[in-house]
Order: sequence, then structure tokens, then C-alpha cells
Amino acid sequence: MKNLKKCILLMFVAMGLSHSAAYAQFNVGIKGGLNYSTIKAKNQEIDKSGILGYNLGVWARVGNAFYLQPELYLGSKGAELKFEENGSSVEQTGKVKFTTLDLPVLLGTKFGLTNFNLRLMAGPSFQFNLDTDESAFSQATDIDFYRYRDFVTNLQAGAGVDIGNISVDLRYETGLQDINKNDGQKQNLVHLSLGWKIL
Repeated sequence: MKNLKKCILLMFVAMGLSHSAAYAQFNVGIKGGLNYSTIKAKNQEIDKSGILGYNLGVWARVGNAFYLQPELYLGSKGAELKFEENGSSVEQTGKVKFTTLDLPVLLGTKFGLTNFNLRLMAGPSFQFNLDTDESAFSQATDIDFYRYRDFVTNLQAGAGVDIGNISVDLRYETGLQDINKNDGQKQNLVHLSLGWKIL
């Protein structure tokens, strides 16, 4: 919770400092979209396939040709796993799903016309796991071995287009740290969203 408060405070401080400049353009909007996420494990005995999730939240953008874009949204991520428990030949299957609160802080550049432009952006994304369904490991001998972190830092990079008040973003997200410290798992995500500028 302390990390969440610090990240939100950082977002608003950055927005305030940038907005104080007279030349800075300031926009606020809402967004929603789909995620396709996978979990990549160092343990090659774990097979994984992706699952479809969602993202829904708000964004702000400060700047002109170069801009800062903090966002805050709810989302779902995870993967479908198949693995064999150590010392056992019995294959287990199941899904791991996260309900997350994500706070990306992106730096970007845009080029084109006022009502039609292309954008490139990248930056860290702070992920807070609000709820985790670890049913994939319900039969594991030591379920704590597979326990997932409550907070991880990811990296997002991608491109977008603005057409009037509509924004479309396509991004790739990868973990900067393991989401499961005991089993070397990292998550990867393709993120497609549609936004609407309300200010």
C-alpha cells in the first residue's frame, strides 16, 4: 500500500510540474481494451499458453511534441499452465489469473497534425496484484513455493494514433523482475486499448 501511495503521488506531482509550464498541453481521458498475457518460466517443465484479459481506467497526457503520460487502470492477466510436480509423473493443469491495478508512467513523442498524429512511448509500469487465483497449484505439495508477488515493476513500449478525441494504443509489456521469486516466472503482455479524450 505504501508503494501504491508513493506511485500515485509521483504521478500527480509530475503532472502538476509539467502542467505549470504555460506551453504544455494537458489532456485527460478514459480507456479500455484487451490484454493477451503469458507467463514465461525458467523451468522448462512448465508449459504455458496465453489468456485473454481486459484493462479499464484513466490516462493523462502533458506536453506537446514530447509528453509525459501517466495512467491508472484495472486489468486482468495470467496464463494457462501445464506442469509436473517434482517427484511425480502426474501432469497438472490450471490457470493463474491476476486482477491488477497498473500505473504506467510513459514518456513519448508524437508527430503529425493536431487532430491526427502518431505516437511512440515507453516507460515503467508499476503493477499491484489486488487478487490472485492460483488454482493451478492447488494440488502442489508446497503451494507457498509458487506464491506470486503483490507488487512488480514492468516495462511498456509501443505506438499509438490519435484521431480527434479518439486514441488507439498497442503496447508490449515485459516484467523487469520475476513475479514468482521461487520459480523464476516472468509475465509478458500485448496490450490493445481504445481511449477517449474528455479534456
